[in-house]
Amino acid sequence: MKPFKIEYIWLDGTEPTQQIRSKTKVIYLSDRQESVSIGDIPPWSFDGSSTNQASVENSDCLLIPAYIATDPQRANGLIALCEVFNANGTPAATNHRRSLHGLVEAAKEHIPAVGFEQEYFIFKDGVPVTWNTKEIQSPQGQYYCGIGIKNIAARDFVEDHLNLCLSANLPINGVNAEVAPGQWEFQVGGSTIDVLTTADSLIVARFLLQRLGEKYGYQISIDPKPLGSDWNGSGMHTNFSTHLMREDGGIEWIKAACESLSSADKISEAVSCYGSGIELRLTGKHETSKWNEFSYSSCNRSSSIRIPLPVALANKGYFEDRRPNANADPYRILSFMIRTVCENEAILLSEKMKNQ
Repeated sequence: MKPFKIEYIWLDGTEPTQQIRSKTKVIYLSDRQESVSIGDIPPWSFDGSSTNQASVENSDCLLIPAYIATDPQRANGLIALCEVFNANGTPAATNHRRSLHGLVEAAKEHIPAVGFEQEYFIFKDGVPVTWNTKEIQSPQGQYYCGIGIKNIAARDFVEDHLNLCLSANLPINGVNAEVAPGQWEFQVGGSTIDVLTTADSLIVARFLLQRLGEKYGYQISIDPKPLGSDWNGSGMHTNFSTHLMREDGGIEWIKAACESLSSADKISEAVSCYGSGIELRLTGKHETSKWNEFSYSSCNRSSSIRIPLPVALANKGYFEDRRPNANADPYRILSFMIRTVCENEAILLSEKMKNQ
């Protein structure tokens, strides 16, 4: 029999921001079996009272594998991203993936797609890796996409994380240094990847980032404002589209989507699911628009939603919602997007059919 090391990972019940938990199971399969499918990985249980997901009196919770990826840090290793269910078989309150799954199925004709830009800070001994504690840190501005030892540190770490994601077959698109010292970004997803896979890949990429940080002795922060008000915060810009937006003339559907996101109730709903601390990051200084306001425009990075220059030139593509925090739950973001944008698109299509 051949042993396979399966790392079960899941989102816990920590508030206000869920954390990733993990544990390992070794399973044995036939020596003749060359690969492992999700059906080969059994459900498992854990103590939900230790993860803020159950009471002590009824603490067992169930892990149901939902997405698997190669674990590039282990021979014969796999990462199994799991949904959490209560002992009675109902989805846990923290299982936002389950809600998204139903919405994706209902909106499948719209063929929604998403790309996430995940910003994060790398800390060493309590300060960003580029900081020299003996000198005053240079003002931000020179670090974004910077090079050179005065501007950049931990590039080897970032490259190792990129390679791990590629080896895990995650749909990662690139990396770059960000505006503040010690701040980096990676991007996952795209128009040819279904939204559930993109969201799952983001969680796995975050997991690999944290595990690699253990090896390097780095602390990884996706806190939206880890350095205070004078420094750039960390967001997770969300690039969303439907098939109508990606077709010729799709800019009109992009504008309609932006309008559907602009009402006061939708702004309030977005704030509630775009990550804790959004009022700290979206202050109007070093950031995008203020958290309780809304605007959209072509190219303008001070807007809540930006229509990127290539999209404006092509007259089709996607829009970039710049409000989500780095610590946001991708499943909650996408649930909100599909409920708002795809449902509005369906209404407009219905009205268009009636008028023909």
